[in-house]
Amino acid sequence: MRFPLYRPRRLRANEGFRSLIRETTVTVDDLIYPLFVRPGSGVRNPIRSMPGCYQLSVDELIKEANEVKALGIPGVILFGIPEKKDEVASEAYADDGIIQRAVRAIKESTPELLIITDCCLCEYTSHGHCGLVKDGVILNDPTIELLARQALSQVRAGADMVAPSDMMDGRVKAIRETLDQEDYSHIPIMSYSAKYASAFYGPFREAAESPPQFGDRRSYQMDPANSDEAIREVALDLEEGADIVMVKPALAYLDIIYRVKVEFGVPVAAYNVSGEYAMVKGAAQLGWIDGGEVMREVLLSIKRAGADIILTYFAKEMARFLAK
Repeated sequence: MRFPLYRPRRLRANEGFRSLIRETTVTVDDLIYPLFVRPGSGVRNPIRSMPGCYQLSVDELIKEANEVKALGIPGVILFGIPEKKDEVASEAYADDGIIQRAVRAIKESTPELLIITDCCLCEYTSHGHCGLVKDGVILNDPTIELLARQALSQVRAGADMVAPSDMMDGRVKAIRETLDQEDYSHIPIMSYSAKYASAFYGPFREAAESPPQFGDRRSYQMDPANSDEAIREVALDLEEGADIVMVKPALAYLDIIYRVKVEFGVPVAAYNVSGEYAMVKGAAQLGWIDGGEVMREVLLSIKRAGADIILTYFAKEMARFLAK
């Protein structure tokens, strides 16, 4: 195909031509909206580093869920801020825990909305780590027992899908076996399979009030330098029963999203994380970029890389744009 016989600009001349040959599109059906829920009533705490996002009490969460549904967004993923934290993350698997109460309330008010629950202990532990700790060491096998209990309690409350995000070895198998034994074999698992030890999580840790009180999470989250390891992690989670695998973060790991999709051909989720969101919002507030255009370009790049599902704090904003 050589000039002048082939002129690519012919099909860029107007929007009609451009839309005819457009290879990738983001639709509202691709989006999942993350929400933060905390105890109280009438609580709508702005998250300083995430403009437009809030910590919500259950009554306010219901209003948000109704808005999400009205915008056509198919589902939400819930993160909880408990009333109290302890070393064994008791509220994570309590029947009356904040997430369990939130799930029941949304199911009563907006039953059509898909509810995904984050399954991790970091928001509930006094030390802020994703697992049980002994002598400064994060314990793997005792942690996965609690994660299985947490997943079961969330599903009993009405969760449609559980999403383990802890990166403990073997947790997908433990959760799958526990759910199956309790007659919840129909509940899918969306596993954070390739979750990197990323600097992009800072705003989330403020929102979820979950920064580690000592050390960091590099002993269980992945090294950002590694790509082949992500493939091994995904393969393990699929063997253990994961239905959807996730890459997190998204924007700095588009190559990983692509590799996972090509290698396995399974449903792939990507988390457009808090730091990615905050960068766009911050630069837009300063007038340095067109925030809406950059948002759309970012989400398009994630979809183009191979993601079937995008978890993003832009979900409502993108849904409104698409509705136009």
